[in-house]
This record gives sequence, C-alpha cells and structure tokens, in this order.
Amino acid sequence: MLGESEEETALVRAMSERAQAFLSSFAWCESIEEFYFGDGIGNIFAAFFARIKPSRPSVDEYLWVVVGDVPPAYLVTDHCHTPKEAICAYIEEMRKRVAAARLGQNPRDVIPVNAPATPESAEALNRRLDTLEYEILPKWFVD
Repeated sequence: MLGESEEETALVRAMSERAQAFLSSFAWCESIEEFYFGDGIGNIFAAFFARIKPSRPSVDEYLWVVVGDVPPAYLVTDHCHTPKEAICAYIEEMRKRVAAARLGQNPRDVIPVNAPATPESAEALNRRLDTLEYEILPKWFVD
C-alpha cells in the first residue's frame, strides 16, 4: 500500500489496522486470511477487501470493510465487486441508518453503527456522507 506521499501511506496503513481490528472484533471472524487495500484517501475513507476464516458456516468468507471519517462497517461482496461499488453500497446503507436514527429507531435490519440512534447523531453522519458522496467521490472516482 503506497499513498501519494509518506504521510498518505502512513494514514492508509493506520486505516488498514483499524479495519482489521474492526473485523477481528466480531466473534464470527476467527481470523483474517487475506487483506487488501481497494481504494481511498488517508483519514477520509478507505475500502479494504478481506478474506476471513469464519467461525461458523453461515458467515461470508469475503467482505469489504469501509473505515475513515465515517463509522466502520463491513459489507458482503454479493453486489459489490469493486471498491467504488463497496463505497456506494456503504453510503446507501448508512443513509438507511440516518433515516432510522432521525426517528430515534435502531432497527435490526439496518447496518449497525456504534453510535446512538438520535436525530443529532443522524445529522452528523448525514453531513459526513454528503461530503463523501457529493464532494469527494465525484473527484476521486472519475470514470
């Protein structure tokens, strides 16, 4: 993993460590077998592709992990084949979290976040998602 500078490389490596620690915190992740940097910007966002050794058969072996200036989350790879697709899916899922939190709800079918389901936390997350989706990604992922 190399960034555009030594500082960028250090930031991305730190994000990799956070992403791996996040995955390892789940009982269903026995170990991380392979871990790859997909794409990202140091301390802003990064998508990593992981192959884990699941502790039970119902758990997916391949996952995307998104970290940065947003809550960490993992996504299955069923509909996400590229880092861009993973980031876009992350934003879509987090928008559902925002909608629920605005109502003070914490439904089980919405991506989990380690933050209270309050209107205030929803607005803070929504602002970060807006910045990522409308200001950063259009410049970053140029087709």
